[in-house]
Amino acid sequence: MRYVIFFGSIPPHLGTVARSDPARKGGRSTSLSLRYGGAFAAAILVAACVPSDHVFLEQAPAPGFDPIVFFAGHTEGRGSLAVVLQHRNPTLVEGHGVVASDGSIDLDQIVRKGDGKPTRRTWHLYRVSPARYSGTLSDARGMVTGTVEGNQLHLIFDMKNGLHAQQFLYLRSNGQSARNRMIVTKLGIPVASLDETIVRLPE
Repeated sequence: MRYVIFFGSIPPHLGTVARSDPARKGGRSTSLSLRYGGAFAAAILVAACVPSDHVFLEQAPAPGFDPIVFFAGHTEGRGSLAVVLQHRNPTLVEGHGVVASDGSIDLDQIVRKGDGKPTRRTWHLYRVSPARYSGTLSDARGMVTGTVEGNQLHLIFDMKNGLHAQQFLYLRSNGQSARNRMIVTKLGIPVASLDETIVRLPE
């Protein structure tokens, strides 16, 4: 339950797909200027490194994923983060979740990316139906929505700078660990991806 989010600084120029160039005859627009070609080439490489077969390989009808149960108490996530125009970085997320009397959960996380300074991220998540969740995230703009199908939790939310995030979390058969696959896009183009394993820690 990340990403976010863990993605640090995404280059703000990503997603610029058209620009009018007065120097060109007639001031015609170019769909991709050479100035931005390198960024989009890098985005294509990120997309190539984000296989979608995890939906088929990881998803199973059981055990059912209850994120409020899974993230209650202490958790630790270790992963690898790829961001366009940046080196791949290891990530470490230490979480502490507290379940309220109404059944919702407040999850406080300390996020470390590479050698950078740790940052804090907070979630509030609640169940709206047996297979649907809603909530907030300090890194998100607007609401977080989640759906559960078998062992898969699918989270969707928007971020600043026009970024859109999706997370696919798969609960392992032991019920004590989960795999987190995340992708962040801008204008439909992948700009960051995360592959993480989250484990519940003994109290």
